[in-house]
Amino acid sequence: MKRFLTSMAIILLLGIQAVSATPLPITTFKLDNGLTLVVSEDHSSPTIGLSIAYHVGFRLEPKGRTGFAHLFEHMMFEGTPEAPKGSFVKIIQGGGGSLNGSTRYDYTNYISTAPVSTLEPILWLEADRMRHLDFSKENLDNQRDVVKEEIRVNVKNKPYGLFFWTDLAALAFNKWANAHDGYGSFVDLDKATIEDVKRFHQTFYAPNNAVLAIAGDVDPEQVHQAVKKYFGDLPPAKLPPHADVAEPLNTQERFREEQDEHASVPAIAIGWKMPGPDSPDYYPLAVLGELLMGGDASLLYQKLIKEKQTMLSISGGLGWPLGDPLTFGGPSLMVAFGLYKPNHEAVQDVNSIQQVINAIASKGVDAKRLKAVQTKMVADYYKSIARNLQRADYLAITQLLHGDADLLNRYPALIEKVSPADIQRVAAKYLTVNNRSWIDRKIAPHQQEKQP
Repeated sequence: MKRFLTSMAIILLLGIQAVSATPLPITTFKLDNGLTLVVSEDHSSPTIGLSIAYHVGFRLEPKGRTGFAHLFEHMMFEGTPEAPKGSFVKIIQGGGGSLNGSTRYDYTNYISTAPVSTLEPILWLEADRMRHLDFSKENLDNQRDVVKEEIRVNVKNKPYGLFFWTDLAALAFNKWANAHDGYGSFVDLDKATIEDVKRFHQTFYAPNNAVLAIAGDVDPEQVHQAVKKYFGDLPPAKLPPHADVAEPLNTQERFREEQDEHASVPAIAIGWKMPGPDSPDYYPLAVLGELLMGGDASLLYQKLIKEKQTMLSISGGLGWPLGDPLTFGGPSLMVAFGLYKPNHEAVQDVNSIQQVINAIASKGVDAKRLKAVQTKMVADYYKSIARNLQRADYLAITQLLHGDADLLNRYPALIEKVSPADIQRVAAKYLTVNNRSWIDRKIAPHQQEKQP
């Protein structure tokens, strides 16, 4: 195994050195109304990736309106008085492109990729829906039903039902902004009114609460002029203060047992409270998460699945499954999620996981193994930003959350400089039993009766 990791590290390192020789070109502009524009010029193909990220996500949605930020993301595709529903799809997909949107803890983003010839129509469409939407009861009811169906499919009627995110966060965090179910509840979604939707748009969907990023076959100054043309007359909004989402580490273990109506094997989800990205421990923790759970060569996979053979799968990491180290603006969890074999006690696996962590905290980690993990993380990162769409999205998110899109150029060095001593220190400080929250998701009795 050590020989394999060393060989892999050498191969990946050679590839990374070739890719990372030149920093990403990043040019940043700010319009008078507060809209920030980030452009990364790349003439390797006649295409563009575009992302517009708004500084509103689960943590900023109204209390008593769980899932409202997610609902509103859907409303943004319902058309405007100037561009009826379907205009985005017609223009972008009609030219061979693609589009999507997502809601996370600290932002909502809208992404598209298309031939560069469609850039100005896309800018017009994005500015148009920043200006106004088609606020109708029909659209609200339609998208409310869509979100409800998502909840049925992905939560209520699916094995494990995202409990490793929604239930685990509710158990581990204390503040409502961090702990509530951002996917949404039927009760709260039904309370949403047209006035709520209008107010949300007026409050958060404003130029001074957004970053627009474009990567691809463009000239930065020409893009700047086009963005001023379409967005320049949009008025800024008076933004509300952001919620204080900081939380101390937990001082006593938290546990919950649940039953799963659809799963055929039981599962565990463990979460340790993590600091926000302004902490000096943040990137060491990101590397530690990869070291523990990053694939078949990870420490927990080797211990629990290969050696002990008591678990069927293990995955997770810092901020998993809702993001990565670059996409959080506040605290998150280090999550470990896995399926374990029936007729076996979950606490035994939880203790085995903690033993691996305690060994790192007391004895440290092998430097060659650490280097292999870091090399893979950086290689995976470069592979992701090679695509215009992913690059634009990271540019928008890092500028929005950290105030500096050039973090993309510094990120590999932040990962590579993590030392064995850093890993040992953060394992001892954060991945403790007292800071641990975990859920044992058992098979429902009627499912157990089906077992052979």
